[in-house]
Amino acid sequence: MKVYKKWVVAGLTMFSALALAACSNSGDNSEVKSGFKPSAKLAEYYDNTSSTTYNNGTLKVAEFNSAPFAGITSPTLQANAEDGDVYSPGSVGLFNTDANNRIIDGGLANLKLDKKAMTATITINPKAKWSNGAKVTAKDVEYPYEIIAAPDTTSQQYSDDMTAIKGMAEFHAGKAKTISGITMPKGESGNEVVIHFSSFAPALQFGGNSIMWSGVEPYEYFKGVPISKLAASKQVRKDPIFAGPYKLAKQVTGESTSWVPNKYYYGKKAKIQHITIQVVSENNFTSALKAKQYDFAISGGISTEYPQVKQLKDYKVVGTMGTSFSYLAFDLGHYDTKKQVNVMDKSSKMYNPNLRKAMMYALDIGALRKKFNNGLAWYPNSLISPYYKTYYNAKSPRYTLDIKKAEKLLDDAGYKKKGKYRVQPNGKPLKIYFGAMTSTPANEAQYNYYLQQWRKIGLDVEFAGGRPMEMNKFYSILEQPKQTQMDVFAGAFGVNSEPTPTGIFGAGAAFNMAHFVTDKNTELLSNMNNAKAWDDKYRQKQFKEWQTYMQEQAAYIPTSMSLSWTPVNTRVKGYDARPTATEFWSSLQLTAKNPE
Repeated sequence: MKVYKKWVVAGLTMFSALALAACSNSGDNSEVKSGFKPSAKLAEYYDNTSSTTYNNGTLKVAEFNSAPFAGITSPTLQANAEDGDVYSPGSVGLFNTDANNRIIDGGLANLKLDKKAMTATITINPKAKWSNGAKVTAKDVEYPYEIIAAPDTTSQQYSDDMTAIKGMAEFHAGKAKTISGITMPKGESGNEVVIHFSSFAPALQFGGNSIMWSGVEPYEYFKGVPISKLAASKQVRKDPIFAGPYKLAKQVTGESTSWVPNKYYYGKKAKIQHITIQVVSENNFTSALKAKQYDFAISGGISTEYPQVKQLKDYKVVGTMGTSFSYLAFDLGHYDTKKQVNVMDKSSKMYNPNLRKAMMYALDIGALRKKFNNGLAWYPNSLISPYYKTYYNAKSPRYTLDIKKAEKLLDDAGYKKKGKYRVQPNGKPLKIYFGAMTSTPANEAQYNYYLQQWRKIGLDVEFAGGRPMEMNKFYSILEQPKQTQMDVFAGAFGVNSEPTPTGIFGAGAAFNMAHFVTDKNTELLSNMNNAKAWDDKYRQKQFKEWQTYMQEQAAYIPTSMSLSWTPVNTRVKGYDARPTATEFWSSLQLTAKNPE
């Protein structure tokens, strides 16, 4: 499963922390218990039916974000969804999938699973080429695994589930120079790769799973660069090549990318001759659309602006159920770089689960979603989106506002008040630092509400660094093996289309930045793809039990899930948000010179 750190705009309207406090203490239980489901109804597809086309024009795409994108073009090395967005016209997955996300033939490669032999055979389309004209080879399929699992890699995509590939754990630990379980029967320049597994998981049937990587990397183009230095190389940063429908024509790092068709693309040929993707401040969302500056937002819409946007006569709102989520997490330990595993520290400030639960009971998140998200986002009860219909647990509990319960949890756990604020059970002062990213004034008002509510239950909480941080700085702190600047932090994850969460919450996951590790968590994650999990009823049970367990542990608490939506200008033909739209960029056309 490809995972991104991603700031998902919570979509709150402009309001003061004082107004939030009034909302939270209203005592209106019906409001607290609402905001748990989206109410907006959106079309999944938009197609201007005009027979006129103007494909020599430029498709203008917005990436609404408060920070510049990092500029990493390699999918294996990308960590932020912003990079995934701005380089998406050149990206292509290995496999096509059907409406249920099952891998089917017809993509850049075909897949054949042999359950008895415990092998996956990948056969590359003979027409597949990179944008420099070089063939996509077996080594290009194998090399991403080396990038992801190298001991000195900067990639964060390694998953504990990948140890099912024979030799992967040894390679990751630096005990082997090659991954023994990945073979190329026709040689590195051939078109066939066979992956040998020590255990065979049902997730392998689906695209975006956490075991088998779903993309390619240009080995011949990269091979002169050490993996540890690849993310900073000119091959990745300045002169990248792509295997998708478009190739990069120009970029202003952090600000914009420009694209033209890749004449070597194996699949459906791109029709629009120019695409630009521009980073735009979230604060300019509606004004940029009213000025007809953009055709749609690859980053998605901002829910506070929805009432105004849906009134724009030259835009149609398109969207589907999303899989991304925002969360609050508590720092519980560190990452052991030698053993390459997360470790929970009993001495960590936030180790006591009652402290974490009390902080959640102090917040009225459901009321925020109901009041300010216009039916597009909701307060979830799970780290798994309802998008995954059979694996989502609708019965997992939520933390709803209960100040008395929060105070009792703290009292019973020994966090007694000493003056204005509470102290630790050992009598020492308790100072908690909250990490958050700069965003819209509305979202930053929400952060201030969190602080206000936590202080209300006697906790001395303030912003880490004194104020919300720029996104890249925020994650540079969290990516350290051991950090002491944030005790609780607000972030978000964008995840792929197969729901196994090991790549985020596993013991060995680099994305597990709260360092939450328990035997029970590891057991449940493992059970999702063990031999018994081929019985889907058993697999569903493991997923649902894990969701309830994570809510009870309160290490990561989801605070928002949203419909994935964007306004689409009416000059666009073929905008398709459905999971089956594997040729998204190639299917787009224009019917006029400029956005209407």
